[in-house]
Amino acid sequence: MYAQSTPAIRLSSLARKLVENGLMSEEQAMSAMAKAGEKGRTFTSHLVREKIIDAAGFAHLAAEDFGMPLIDLSAMNFKHAPLDVVKEDLLRKHLIIPLAQRGKRLYVASADPGNKAGMDEIAFSTGFIIETVLAPYNAIDGAIDRALANTAQAFSELTDQEDDLDNLKFDAGEQQEDKADAGLEGADEAPVVRFVNKVLVDAIRKGASDIHFEPYEEEYRVRFRIDGVLVTQVRPPKKMAPRLSARLKVMASLDIAERRVPQDGRIKLNISKGQAFDFRVSSCPTLWGEKIVLRILDSSGAFLGPEKLGFEPQQHEDYLAAINKPYGMVLVTGPTGSGKTVTLYTALGLLNDEGRNISTVEDPVEIRMSGVNQVQQNAKQGLTFAAALRSFLRQDPDIVMVGEIRDLETAEIAIKAAQTGHLVLSTLHTNDAPATVARLTNMGVPAYNIVSTVHLVLAQRLARTLHTCKVREDVPPEVLQKAGFSEEEIEAGMELYTAKGCDQCTAGYKGRSGVFQVMPISEAMEEIILSGGGALELARQADREGVIDLRRAALNKVKSGKISLVEMNRVTKE
Repeated sequence: MYAQSTPAIRLSSLARKLVENGLMSEEQAMSAMAKAGEKGRTFTSHLVREKIIDAAGFAHLAAEDFGMPLIDLSAMNFKHAPLDVVKEDLLRKHLIIPLAQRGKRLYVASADPGNKAGMDEIAFSTGFIIETVLAPYNAIDGAIDRALANTAQAFSELTDQEDDLDNLKFDAGEQQEDKADAGLEGADEAPVVRFVNKVLVDAIRKGASDIHFEPYEEEYRVRFRIDGVLVTQVRPPKKMAPRLSARLKVMASLDIAERRVPQDGRIKLNISKGQAFDFRVSSCPTLWGEKIVLRILDSSGAFLGPEKLGFEPQQHEDYLAAINKPYGMVLVTGPTGSGKTVTLYTALGLLNDEGRNISTVEDPVEIRMSGVNQVQQNAKQGLTFAAALRSFLRQDPDIVMVGEIRDLETAEIAIKAAQTGHLVLSTLHTNDAPATVARLTNMGVPAYNIVSTVHLVLAQRLARTLHTCKVREDVPPEVLQKAGFSEEEIEAGMELYTAKGCDQCTAGYKGRSGVFQVMPISEAMEEIILSGGGALELARQADREGVIDLRRAALNKVKSGKISLVEMNRVTKE
């Protein structure tokens, strides 16, 4: 009998090129193909995983064979790479690293050009369309380590910082340090203390409004809200979560042993003799640990001046005219985080002098202003908005500010104050200025009380302003028309800009500007209110009187080059 021969293995085109270029012998190529088949791998995947041949030579030939571009990762700066889009285990499993994100496309460097299944898994995990370029597998390994190193460096490099992080002064909770250390099983907490201090200082330097410490099943991340958008800053090791939470709670004088219910506290950070920042701290138990959010309370926002808020010229005049009246009510409306408090405190800053008695009740007091009597609401102790307002009326006030009109009782007392010779400033939560009047009516406030007290209603949003690195954008006329521009504006031509991004900004944006609808209550509007007219009728009358709405105000900022068309659509969705 003749022995049955093993079928000859035919070399693929890539394997043949590797042999022809002397990167491996024909026997090595045939052996690699056979072993790849036994392990259920492709030939390229097997070579990459087993690191059989020279990485650079293989990458060049693979790029030629697969018709894919080859990239030099040593020249890449991963500071702005979207590393948080793909989990670390997938990066290492498939030897890929994200390079850039453009819309719904994610560009990644891969060491294995034949790894279609891996790219499909990443596409499914991220929800992005994956575009691939090639890089040597040893370069990918090194790049992943470098790119993810900021997690480790967040702790190890803090000792090399110029900032004197050990000498920062905190006014709340330091007396509980021993208790906190005991609760942390005696671990050396110096790196944790310095890490938290560094995060707080970085947040202030970058102009963040909030800091989010977030635990998840397999990771822990710290995000800053910069110009209204959350941006991931660092991913500390998951095992550090309890220590970070305990440190923050100690600083805010919270109970570190209580992890089942939400807690609220406050931190005051004294950076130097003349510079201090307040943080409002909120802890909330989640499935994987305590999420802690710090709101940075920046008092500098109270002294911007009305000319820097972002008003149109006519809006600026109407705003100043209303707040300089001796009595009546000025209402500011908008969603949470739209800058209502800053707008009201800008008014208080203009009115604050020795000849006036100004009192405020807020929940919480976010901006501290000398010369203003500020009261923190405490519903548990009976100090509600309504109770504080009643007290104010017995304290000889000139100007009263109420953090928010939430119910009929507060509204009635505020209106009474406005009717008896006091200027009342307050906020409500509605979508635009005309809807604010309807909201008061729905609360049960009589129409005659509204028309006798409310002088001005102001609706606002905050839009991210373009940095100086902005670039011109060509937009089709039909898109401009759909956005809201008139045919005359389109025909006249406009220079529109979009975000680019550089080292001095955040994704092409730097700072925010207000987008306003400023609606003085005219006699015609008073008649509509008294006759039971709704928000739609008021909006039509406002339009007839030349009051621009939020969309038109945003369009004007797009025309002036201050904001992008994308940002306008984000803050004034129709």
